[in-house]
Amino acid sequence: MNITPVRVAVLDMYQGEPNEGMRNIKAILERFKKFVDYKVYDVRSALQVPDLEYDIYISSGGPGCPLPVGEEWEQPFFNLWDSLLAHNATEGTRKKYAFLICHSFQMMAHHLGFGKVSERHSPSFGIFPVHKTEDGFKDPIIGRLPEPFYAVDSREWQVTTPDIGKIVQAGGSVLCLEKIRPHVPYERAIMGVRFSNEMLGVQFHPEADAEGMYRYFARPDKKEKIIEHYGLDKYNEMINSLTDPNKIELTHHAIIPCFLSDAIEYFYPQLNSVGVKI
Repeated sequence: MNITPVRVAVLDMYQGEPNEGMRNIKAILERFKKFVDYKVYDVRSALQVPDLEYDIYISSGGPGCPLPVGEEWEQPFFNLWDSLLAHNATEGTRKKYAFLICHSFQMMAHHLGFGKVSERHSPSFGIFPVHKTEDGFKDPIIGRLPEPFYAVDSREWQVTTPDIGKIVQAGGSVLCLEKIRPHVPYERAIMGVRFSNEMLGVQFHPEADAEGMYRYFARPDKKEKIIEHYGLDKYNEMINSLTDPNKIELTHHAIIPCFLSDAIEYFYPQLNSVGVKI
């Protein structure tokens, strides 16, 4: 069957900093190379923001404060997401799909007033359980994962205090929350939100894979820094978690690949009807 590849825009939000995130996102897209054609936009360093000509948008994590500070790329970035939401709200249009990761998710949650974005009491770094909400159990993506599921978390900021009224009015829902922490008096962060039927955002890193994380943790500078900040026991716990196929490898294969599969089947429903494996 001959199809025109679905067009995907990847928004690189890392501001030129070395990272595993973009490598992982590209590797996942390469698995779908028969069905997608993607282009990467360097948003923060090169002021590149895609237009509305794409079918799918994936916006990465990144460093720094997710609150607007008046940088030149910010308004075009927010204009894009406002245009995507307006487009999808128009009846009879061919919808556009979007996935936002960590830093991008925090920016969008603040922009839409879906929650409070603030600096954490202390950074969160490691592989942690994520707990589904009632809506998360029913979600077509998050609902495929066990309760709890595990994900790579790396952030100094957080989204808390969801405005459920605004989220529901927009057609969205809160899908998951961070690990249960009965020993601390802090509100649990929102780890995933469905902004709309076509737009999903998470505050963790679903693109992370065990191979890349092991390579990252094994770097002498990173190993020394992790042990200095979190201790040797925490470092060994993270390394051991990478060998468990039911932890981040399960999340890696379940979230973004399933999001892409569902989006591609929306654009080409005939693929599903004739049993083509995406």
